[in-house]
Amino acid sequence: MIRVVIVDDETLVRSGLSLIVGSAADIEVVATCSGAEALETVGRYSPQVVLLDIRMPDVDGITVLRSLRALPQPPAVAMLTTFDTDEYIGTALRGGAAGFLLKDTDPEQLVNAVRVLADGGRVLSPAVTDTVIAGYLDAGPDRQTAARLRTMTTRELDVLALLGEGLSNAEIAARLFLSTGTVKDHISAILAKLGTSNRVQAAVFAHQAGLLGGGSAPRA
Repeated sequence: MIRVVIVDDETLVRSGLSLIVGSAADIEVVATCSGAEALETVGRYSPQVVLLDIRMPDVDGITVLRSLRALPQPPAVAMLTTFDTDEYIGTALRGGAAGFLLKDTDPEQLVNAVRVLADGGRVLSPAVTDTVIAGYLDAGPDRQTAARLRTMTTRELDVLALLGEGLSNAEIAARLFLSTGTVKDHISAILAKLGTSNRVQAAVFAHQAGLLGGGSAPRA
């Protein structure tokens, strides 16, 4: 079972999300709470996935995100937002969020997103993807990014490209005919070489380097 904690300041939103996500046979919503209770709740239930409101009056979602990412075994955290142009998206990305979902995401897509997060993937609502690309990817790779990419093996670049497409570990393994454990090892090496802490940031590098859509990384 995939254990999920939902963090939102509105009780009605928590209840609605809990009903949707908990309807899946392989997912259990172990707790819902406000932002102020998030760290204690996550510590108590050790979920694999946390759905976290990015804007809350008691404590903002970015602060909660940083606290959760500092845990010894941090869960995958997807930020929930009402706005596809939320100015906090970039801050959450740099803070280690594994995804961004609009609160009006289709129920089936929301359930699938939880599964992807639990498997180590990233999730972005289409409208949020447009915002991220417009704000963070259009500039192209800087010199430091290009230098880091040149330290990677061909196989690591292959894995990075599929990360950029949003594939989970299992999907990458199937695409490249590798074991899931080998994919995890490659991803660990990629994150270390890029000097980044999570898959979403690595995906940004993949876009910047032109690895998607048949592009290739700079090698000289």
